[in-house]
Amino acid sequence: MSTDFESLVKTDVDLQPYNTLNISAKARYFASVESEIQLKEILRHPKTEGLKIMVLGGGSNVLFGDDFDGLVLHIRIKGREVVKETDDNVWLKIGAGENWHQTVRYCVDKGWGGIENLSLIPGTVGAAPIQNIGAYGVELKEVFEWLEAVDIEGRETRRYEKEHCEFGYRDSIFKGELKGVVIVTNVVLKLSKNPELNTSYGAIQSELDKRNIDQPTIHDISDIVIDIRNSKLPNPDLLGNAGSFFKNPIVKDDDYKRIKKKYPEAPGYDMGNQKTKVPAGWLIEEAGWKGKVVGNTGTYKQQALVIVNHGGATGREILNLAGRIKKSVKEKFGIALVPEVNIVSSDGKV
Repeated sequence: MSTDFESLVKTDVDLQPYNTLNISAKARYFASVESEIQLKEILRHPKTEGLKIMVLGGGSNVLFGDDFDGLVLHIRIKGREVVKETDDNVWLKIGAGENWHQTVRYCVDKGWGGIENLSLIPGTVGAAPIQNIGAYGVELKEVFEWLEAVDIEGRETRRYEKEHCEFGYRDSIFKGELKGVVIVTNVVLKLSKNPELNTSYGAIQSELDKRNIDQPTIHDISDIVIDIRNSKLPNPDLLGNAGSFFKNPIVKDDDYKRIKKKYPEAPGYDMGNQKTKVPAGWLIEEAGWKGKVVGNTGTYKQQALVIVNHGGATGREILNLAGRIKKSVKEKFGIALVPEVNIVSSDGKV
């Protein structure tokens, strides 16, 4: 190969600037990827063969429990392009390295609706379908059309339509069967020129009422979601965090009724199929963890679901705290919390 490996890849890179939990961990090899061509070049290089590979976007949903003895690919593929348009919709193709929130605001400013409820979710566009991000009654799968991804050997670009992606609650095929098999490079969303607003979830409607807005626009919804999120979640630039550390557990209705009998104020959201979603933040708060400080770590004073780095915390400290929270919730409610954050460690366990 004509390109020198050392010109594409750096060695022994500290990942602290690349994760919002502000954890210091070393990557044996590290490359910033600006294009699909460059990605394939790195993946095909003989020196890449046999290396463990980790894909990193905005670093807002990852915890480094240990150093990473492999190659970290920091995806920075940019670009936004309308690939199809009708009187009612636009199909927007977006580079995986684009900032998600900036993309939401770009669409809102254009008058294209469908993702305004997903404002201020940290991370990149490429991570959005992997996680099937969701907030305030909306999930990415509702606007997702297809994505492009490069296979891990860098041989070809594949296209995955919505029906291939196996979207679930904060889940997709890219967290399961295709994890470590393909790397997302571009995402296509179908957005509406005549959007139907979703104001039913959380505090959106009450905020609209407070502001005397009776005919809201997508801009109004986006602004309100930003304000609500800012009031609940710490800015990672000021206090290291990865947002919601655990998924909201979905339990059988019988289990929820059991909890409700003992704790009448226990919130729950009917998910159909005799299942109920219980807010993990409520469970953690009831278990006594809200605002607790443990060494250099703790939970956020305004939202127990957010684990924070008060400065100097190691990944292992965060993992230990998460394990203690998980244990106490299990003992109190009989519910096993599952991390929403991707954990990179030698054992991969909380």
